[in-house]
Formats: sequence, C-alpha cells, structure tokens
Amino acid sequence: MKANKIKNTRIYDADHDVLKAFKGSGIEIIIGLPNGFLKDISVSQDRAMDWVKQNVEAFVPGTRIRGIAVGNEVLGGGDPQLWEALLPAVKNIHAALDTLHLADHVEVSSPHSAGVFASSYPPSAGAFKETLMPYMKPLLEFFSKINSPFYINTYPFLAYISDPEHIDLNYAIFKKNKGIYDETTKLHYDNMFEAQIDATYAALEKAGFGKMEVIASETGWASRGDPNEVGASVSNARTYNKNLRKRLLKKKGTPYRPKKVVKAYVFAMFNENLKPGPTSERNFGLFKADGSIAYDIGFTGLKPSSAISLFSLKVCNKL
Repeated sequence: MKANKIKNTRIYDADHDVLKAFKGSGIEIIIGLPNGFLKDISVSQDRAMDWVKQNVEAFVPGTRIRGIAVGNEVLGGGDPQLWEALLPAVKNIHAALDTLHLADHVEVSSPHSAGVFASSYPPSAGAFKETLMPYMKPLLEFFSKINSPFYINTYPFLAYISDPEHIDLNYAIFKKNKGIYDETTKLHYDNMFEAQIDATYAALEKAGFGKMEVIASETGWASRGDPNEVGASVSNARTYNKNLRKRLLKKKGTPYRPKKVVKAYVFAMFNENLKPGPTSERNFGLFKADGSIAYDIGFTGLKPSSAISLFSLKVCNKL
C-alpha cells in the first residue's frame, strides 16, 4: 500500500494483527463492527465500551483508525431484528468513543447496499424503500447530528450483469457512449457510477437530508466470473478501475452535486481465493492472493516491477 501511495483503506472487522501491521504506516483505516455483534452491542453500553477499548483505544494513535463501520448492508438485508438493532448499536459505539474522547477523530458510519432503494433510475427518481424509512430516517437523523456521511456500496458491475441486454457496457465501465438524460433534472450522465451516486443524493434529499455527503464505501468490477456473469473479465475490470481512478483524481463532483468531490473505496485489495459463492466473488481484487497484480492499472505488486503509482486512491481491503 505504501509503495502504491494508497492512503486510505477499509477492513471488515478489527483483526488485531492487521491493526498492528498498520501501526506507523500513516495509512488511515476504517474498521468494521460485524453484523453478528450488533444485537449484543445494541442493548449494552458496557459491551460497546469494551469493544471500543479493545479495538480502537488500544491501537490509536499509532494506527490511524479514522472510522468504525457499524454493520455492513444491514438495512438492505433481510433480517428485521438487525434493522432494529442498528441505530442503538451505532449510538452506543459513538457514546463509547465520546466518553474516551475519541469521537472527534473516529467517525461512525454504516455502509448500505443498493437494496435500500425503491428506485434509482433515472437518478432523480432515487428513493428509499418505504418499509425501511422507520429505520433509515432516525439513522440519518443521528448521522446528520454527528456529521457522518452516507456510505453506499455501489456496483455498476452488478447492475450490468443483471440486465446486459438493456445496459450499455461502455456506460457501465466509463467508456465513450451516448449516456442517459434525466428529464427531471435536465442532466446528462455518461457513466453509471455517477448516476448511482446521484440517485443516492436524490433519495437523501427526499428523506430530508439533502446536505449529507455520499461516499462510495465499495465499488469495483470482477476480473473473472461464471458463464452467467456477463462482463466479468480482466479487460473490463482493468477498464473500470483505471477509468474510475482517473475520475476520482479529477476531484470533481457529480452532475447533481458538482461541488461535492466524489470519493470512493475500490473493492477489493485482494482476490479472496477462499470466499464461497459465484466465481466473481473471488475475483474483485486489484492484487492476487500471492500479492502480484491481478491486472495493470498502474500499481506495483509485491514482486519487483517498473510500474510506479503516482496517485492516491482509497482502496477497500476485505480480509
């Protein structure tokens, strides 16, 4: 990561070996409180305090923990008990940070999937599912109060493989295309990534939180897939992530929020060779499991290479 000028990363737990490894690196890291802990922490401030002491206080400031993702894709999932536990868990974790005088340095958030949307096309039609609003609105109210952004896991790859007959691949991977025109806002989109971000802004606006910042907590493209996973290829993965990198380096906003710089974490750092599920699930990495590059977007692998990275990009680890 240091060799490739990667300054920010996310992990999906709080593995102590990983947190020790990042000590003194200067790399900012967001750690994860897994979904399995939510119910316990939602009903126990003491449990929340223990978790924060063991997984945050014990490692800062040497390890630059800048955030805790409380749960992952909870409201887009199918467990109503977790929906109910999410906000109390968020509040208890934040209260623990506050008590330990860490709340000003460690952000509390909770990434969402596209499953929270009732609609997202065209972007101006972005809206949250009504069934989730009793949980989403109070969560947004609390995040607004503590100045946390809205994190969304956004995947043009998943949209494309679900409907390749009607979605232009070039639109999905930032290549030249005719794009789409949103009649309501009179805005033109030449890539799906920005359209998905603006659909999120539209949904937040309808919910009463138009000023909240949106950050892509995950985005990426699979370099291999099963026969039914159309578009999963090394060429498309390289094109998507290379063009995403160029887009992020411009430090510009979206058509609907031109003054809010787009920020994103690329999923993932490594191919997860032991992960179950479709072939694509094991092939989102910029690097292979042995540390060599999966394909070239300008990064250097663990083996000597002439490729030198001159840019800063947030990369999402899933270990």
